[in-house]
Amino acid sequence: MSNTPDLRITLVQSDLHWEDREANLKHLDAHLNSISEPTDVVVLCEMFTTGFSMQAERIAEQHDAEHMQTLNWMRAWAQKLDAVVTGSVAINEEGTHYNRLYWVLPDGRINTYDKRHTFTFAGEDKHYAKGYSRIIEEWRGWRICPLICYDLRFPVWSRNTLVGSEPAYDVLLYVANWPEVRRAPWQKLLPARAIENQCYVCAVNRVGTDSNGNAYSGDSAAIDPRGEYIAHFNDGAEHVHTVVCSRVALVDFREKFPVLRDGDGFELSVNR
Repeated sequence: MSNTPDLRITLVQSDLHWEDREANLKHLDAHLNSISEPTDVVVLCEMFTTGFSMQAERIAEQHDAEHMQTLNWMRAWAQKLDAVVTGSVAINEEGTHYNRLYWVLPDGRINTYDKRHTFTFAGEDKHYAKGYSRIIEEWRGWRICPLICYDLRFPVWSRNTLVGSEPAYDVLLYVANWPEVRRAPWQKLLPARAIENQCYVCAVNRVGTDSNGNAYSGDSAAIDPRGEYIAHFNDGAEHVHTVVCSRVALVDFREKFPVLRDGDGFELSVNR
């Protein structure tokens, strides 16, 4: 694993058009067209085609691996950039709605993660069903665990553990619509997750103001396993930026300070 190349992750911090899929995909086309350097993973925000809308019946796309507009858009970009493209979308699957993250490979294959912790404060639990399992994707020698917004507040769900002698993952990704009014917890919890899990954390949040009057400051970030910021976009503007996660630095830190080896074993009981 020490010979694994570095991982390049492109963070796309964008404003969103409220409940307007076509406008958002066109807007994101411009952002993705601006990527001029090689990248391995392109990260979009939570519900990047609509904003954080509770009108699930109206905005949700039908989950259809062949014909779904947004999924095929993601496939086209993944192929063009030779990179994974990921972000979450409101989905209708057989009459049940999910806030679903798509993990789309350049060859068109996909995996999905349904948001585990629906945001009850905004009534998300009344409109979207929660997921019951997380995913860890191996990509170009790196193990990556993607999660969604409110999941950040629940450390047990994101906890890194050893599988044999190796950590379960190397990178935590968060995609979010996290309002500015609660930016302090966002800024504190992201470094905490990196420190306690001895991993890189990359998080993408939106900017702008939605139709419910919620303002978003972005604060998209990349943080190393020591909890230090590699990148942080806190000016409320749109950004497309590629960060580099160093395999050598990660392995070296884990070997010199093997915190995960002293972690507690546990079994996670998922409430249904």
